[in-house]
Amino acid sequence: MFQKRKQRREYFEASLMKMGMELEAARSVVDEKLLFVKVHMPWDMLCTYAEVLHIKMPIQPNDLSTTSSTFNFLSCITKHFYPSEDLIAKETEYFTAPFEKDRLEYFYVKDRDLFFTPSMRSRMAYYILSRAPYEVRGNIKKFGVTKLLDGGVYKAAYPLHDVSGSEESKEDECPNERYLLYNEWAHPKSFYKMQPLDLIRKYYGEKIGIYFAWLGFYTAMLALAAIVGLACFIYGYMTQETSTWSKEVCDPLIGGNIVMCPQCDKECTYWRLNSTCESSKKLCIFDNYGTLVFAVFMAIWVTVFLEFWKRYQAELEYEWDTVEFLEQEEQPRPEYEAKCNHERINPVTRVRKMPIHMYSNIIFFYITLTFIVLILASVVAIIVYRLAVFFSFSTRLQSDLKELEPFKEYVTAQMATSVTASIISFVVIMVLNILYERVAIWITDFELPRTKTDYENSLTLKMFLFQFVNYYSSCFYIAFVKGKVVGYPGQPVYLLGKYRNEECDPGGCLIELTTQLTVIMGGKAIWNNIQENLIFRYCTRVGSEKVIPRWEQDYQLQPIGKLGLFYEYLEMVIQFGFVTLFVASFPLAPVLALVNNLFEIRVDAWKIITQFRRMVPEKAQDIGAWQPILQGVAILAVASNAMIIAFTSDMIPRLVYYWSFSVYPYGDHSSHTMQGYINNTLSVFDIQDFSNKSRYRDFRYPPGHHRQYEYSIYYWHVIAAKMAFIIVVEHIVYLTKFVLSYVIPDVPYTVREQIKREKYLSQVILHETNLKLVTKRLKPVADKILKHNEDKEEEIMDLHF
Repeated sequence: MFQKRKQRREYFEASLMKMGMELEAARSVVDEKLLFVKVHMPWDMLCTYAEVLHIKMPIQPNDLSTTSSTFNFLSCITKHFYPSEDLIAKETEYFTAPFEKDRLEYFYVKDRDLFFTPSMRSRMAYYILSRAPYEVRGNIKKFGVTKLLDGGVYKAAYPLHDVSGSEESKEDECPNERYLLYNEWAHPKSFYKMQPLDLIRKYYGEKIGIYFAWLGFYTAMLALAAIVGLACFIYGYMTQETSTWSKEVCDPLIGGNIVMCPQCDKECTYWRLNSTCESSKKLCIFDNYGTLVFAVFMAIWVTVFLEFWKRYQAELEYEWDTVEFLEQEEQPRPEYEAKCNHERINPVTRVRKMPIHMYSNIIFFYITLTFIVLILASVVAIIVYRLAVFFSFSTRLQSDLKELEPFKEYVTAQMATSVTASIISFVVIMVLNILYERVAIWITDFELPRTKTDYENSLTLKMFLFQFVNYYSSCFYIAFVKGKVVGYPGQPVYLLGKYRNEECDPGGCLIELTTQLTVIMGGKAIWNNIQENLIFRYCTRVGSEKVIPRWEQDYQLQPIGKLGLFYEYLEMVIQFGFVTLFVASFPLAPVLALVNNLFEIRVDAWKIITQFRRMVPEKAQDIGAWQPILQGVAILAVASNAMIIAFTSDMIPRLVYYWSFSVYPYGDHSSHTMQGYINNTLSVFDIQDFSNKSRYRDFRYPPGHHRQYEYSIYYWHVIAAKMAFIIVVEHIVYLTKFVLSYVIPDVPYTVREQIKREKYLSQVILHETNLKLVTKRLKPVADKILKHNEDKEEEIMDLHF
């Protein structure tokens, strides 16, 4: 095995030198058994592969005048929120064109050593390393450093960092890019500053740059949503004591005289409505008219966020030369080229390698369906757990109508059951995530996508589909299923023929949904931070940096995962779903997301600068498959929040009562009141154990009515109002979204003009170059024809004389 590895290593290094690379070996100063091979690319080779990869290089400075911003007068204030221009100068804008070695004189080359950026050099070097052969057997050729790493031939392959980004001193008063990024971006003292995106892109490549650009833009937009959400929360908190319905519940003369039916069979007690006074006040914090306004605001906010992100992304695409990246530059993955040996006729290229993965979609469908069934089974198991624990607590309570303490214990027990069920649900979610992640990666590898972008998009769709069901299924259950099919005291509905179906908390299902969201959203953020920080294995350095060379210091750092930023995107998109899908029940969600993201940006920056090896720079045009996923979540959020307000909260019944059934005496329909609302929402059930009647939450006719225990006319008014609310709100919001999408163009006007100017200059250069080549080729022929004509003229003149 050792001999085989040695042969592969020697053949691979010989292949690299044959392709034009320069190799240099260095022995480790820490471990004598460890040998480092440094790879260098000479100028001529850089030019060759820059043309192969269609890398766009500057041809001349941007000569289009930029319009001044209307907010320039605030620059004296805003400049403090940007990185220091003395350290990070603003990048000069250039018009660019795909590099061509034969037309070097047309490109803007001031210094050959600085013409190609370090990220470009690293990308070209990795392209060669991924395609250099290490073994040839007959017609079978094996190639790529990735396979050598997997086979243990090499331990690692990585680009070199600049000098340590965490050191406090500047060398020669000219700090390197890594130091600047650490000092002006990752350091805690710079938490309030905007991100130096151009420098991030220059050092790490476009793919890292576009992620942090998106994360920063999303966090900035969250600030507005957080302010409005916090205002709605404060409004609910301030009005919980003055709310008419909470006052009626807490009033001993109203809520204290209303006896409620037991919420389980045999063991549960009758209880007085004012026992739920505290729950009713908590409900008023989240279920008020401000929440309705905030839900509509968030529906508009998400549209504005996505539309302005597309504009900002278009600007970055032009500035970072990725407008035509997918069509021109992205090369096939080495795994695709190595494994794909099936050819089929293509109408465009006539012959093209195509992978055989006809069964991958079928496998994916059945495996995903199996995991979704597991998720639904876990949801049912959590329901059974809640019912069993609730029943266990109920057997310990005393059934005394006059004493209120037993039911207060019952309310506490029910809340404890809800919280513990949410925690168990969170643990199940994390376990299923680990299992499904491995399966999703295996299926995607089996599919054999052609490019890395295709690979990531395919994996993204698989992972998000599962994560969507995994994270949100319990929330959808509480919002739209729980407490909706319970029957009434005379005819309850049973689950599994044993347990009486779940009813909502006395404060309503909205409180339970808020609890579930808080536990899952907060638990996920805490768990991710534990993974990223507390459990993070810090690299250990031996000796000092003056003794250990740069390449060996980088070897001691953590390697970046194969999926790169995939999990960072997934974490943020799941958070985006919590912020938008259920915001009607939890207006503080944007606040929590904002606080988390402010730390997330700096923690991620600190990790990649100080704790990880420098990753191979990659090109990226946009955020990939995450863009349509965000758009899909935004569309679903409108319907989700409208249905939460209609079916989970008490907003619509209150409005129906206020405008239709509540008027002051003597027929004064111009004056409305909420007095008597609580009594109106309760139905009467006839019992023989007490002289008075018992109540339960529903809209049914009382005993003695010719349609007793059937739904009352008020119920149908409420249902009609709920459906009308959903239809009206959805149409208004979707119309607004359509108008905003039409009014806000995806590509700014200035960017379109710059793209046209750049294409024109590229065509001019191409025309002039071709004209010179044609002139150079035809000159000998033209000279010969001219010489021939001159000889003919001389002969004619001689004959004439």
